[in-house]
Amino acid sequence: MSLEAGSAAQSQCSKPDQIVRHTANFHPSIWGDQFMDYGSEDIIAYSHKQQEVEDLKQVVRREVFTTGAGDFSYQMKLIDAIQRLGVAYHFEKEIEEALEHIYAANLFHDDDDGDGDLYNVSLGFRLLRQHGHNVSCRIFNKFKDRKNGGFKESLIPDVPGMLSFYEATHLRVHGEDILEKALVFTTKHLESATTHVSYQLAEQIAQALERPLQKSLERLCARQFMSIYQDEASHNEALLKLAKSDFNLVQSLHKQELSEIIRWWKEVDFKRKLPFARDRIVELYFWVVGVYFEPQYLVGRNILTKWIALLTAMDDMYDAFGTFEELEIFTEAVQRWDVNCMDELPEYMQIFYRTLLNVFNEIEEEMVKEGRAYGAYYAIEAWKNAAKAYFDEAKWFHEGYIPSMEEYMRVATASAGNTTLTTISLLGMGDVVTKESFEWSLNDPKILRASNTIIRLMDDIVSSKFEKERGHVASAIDCYRKQYEVSDEQEIIDAFNKQIVDSWKDINEEFLIPTSVPMPILVIVLNLTRVVDLLYKKDDGFTHVGKVMKDSVASYFIDPAPP
Repeated sequence: MSLEAGSAAQSQCSKPDQIVRHTANFHPSIWGDQFMDYGSEDIIAYSHKQQEVEDLKQVVRREVFTTGAGDFSYQMKLIDAIQRLGVAYHFEKEIEEALEHIYAANLFHDDDDGDGDLYNVSLGFRLLRQHGHNVSCRIFNKFKDRKNGGFKESLIPDVPGMLSFYEATHLRVHGEDILEKALVFTTKHLESATTHVSYQLAEQIAQALERPLQKSLERLCARQFMSIYQDEASHNEALLKLAKSDFNLVQSLHKQELSEIIRWWKEVDFKRKLPFARDRIVELYFWVVGVYFEPQYLVGRNILTKWIALLTAMDDMYDAFGTFEELEIFTEAVQRWDVNCMDELPEYMQIFYRTLLNVFNEIEEEMVKEGRAYGAYYAIEAWKNAAKAYFDEAKWFHEGYIPSMEEYMRVATASAGNTTLTTISLLGMGDVVTKESFEWSLNDPKILRASNTIIRLMDDIVSSKFEKERGHVASAIDCYRKQYEVSDEQEIIDAFNKQIVDSWKDINEEFLIPTSVPMPILVIVLNLTRVVDLLYKKDDGFTHVGKVMKDSVASYFIDPAPP
């Protein structure tokens, strides 16, 4: 996550009446009170749909995983549909067992030049890679032309197969040249195919080219795929009904949670008490639902939303309001983590610090109740690390210092936020998380380094101009320009985009079995990265709320599944 936005802390004045604060003038919340109320009709609808979902789950389980157990092609297509419709969390055990059988059958270990169905081979590769099976990319050799070394021209008219192949390329890891070439090949021909295929298929291609499945948030993908799936002649009616009922059921739960979060936000009253901070509580809850939407993570969403709201306010304090002298005192107070530090802080920081400790006490009580009191220590450490990174950046700005890229990325990837948010998200994940999981999260694992790199570079690419207008710590663009003496900003952006692509390969590698931590923890990091890819691909869609965020919030919390 990157919550970067405003001008870095500045002012060297010692007298209060001489302090000049460079606030960022963030626009207010666009949502008003529309998510405040959760009515009795929603509660009644929730209870009714719970039983409907349970009944449909049994039908799907029977039709997909029992009746179709021997037909691997049939199973793969339905597993893909289950995942894309957002109901895979109901069938995790069944999906894993089915894919284990498919992998064990050696259907995707053949690298000869024989015939093969492009759609099914690509689908099987993608599904197995998504679930940790290290299928060799050599299975695609059968689609290459022996004469010229490129891909067969006969593949081009098979648009569904090409789309499946395109999606598979986004599971590639380092050194897979055949998939690099396949990405170029499929992208080129899919772009030209949109003019002569059905409207429905053209829409699927456009969505995939904008954001492939590997980078897509599950709930948004589900919302889009329902309309596509129901028009397929071979769709499974029970699965479609389940997806729609489950979407509406979970949406009802999310609306209830959001109304409670908004009430908490109004009680802390940062809008009045800390007016320099961004008022983005709806957007932050959307962010958290993107991390884990499933009903069993209700406690986790509550903890993570409050934590990320405070992290955003702290970021704005360091970047857009606090003086350097104030931030020195505040950073020391965070490192000491002691209520007795309160009196040393200016009033606005006291308000924030008191709220921070209160939220932490709530978290600690929850962790004790669940028998995982040790999690509180890691939450504190994560917060301290974030504050230290913010302060390092404020110090650079105060001193007018432009660090090397290596020094910058060391600090700026820590301030990007995903390490902090991953650690906090573990608090609400139940028994899958152990003390070792927390240790892992705070020891800079490869997947988090990759995720933070993506976040930092994407944020700096889209935010650099906005931040320079008001003064800000040097961005990655500034550091790269100085170190490598590159004047062409597009050349710098191209270099960063290559790093982003390589970092996605690192993420893909970390999912291959054996994994360093349980798969659900890796999915948290993946989902945090997906949120950023959505919000920072073309603009800072979090700070400057526009169409992408508005449409996404509506999809999550306003619009029900299509009838």
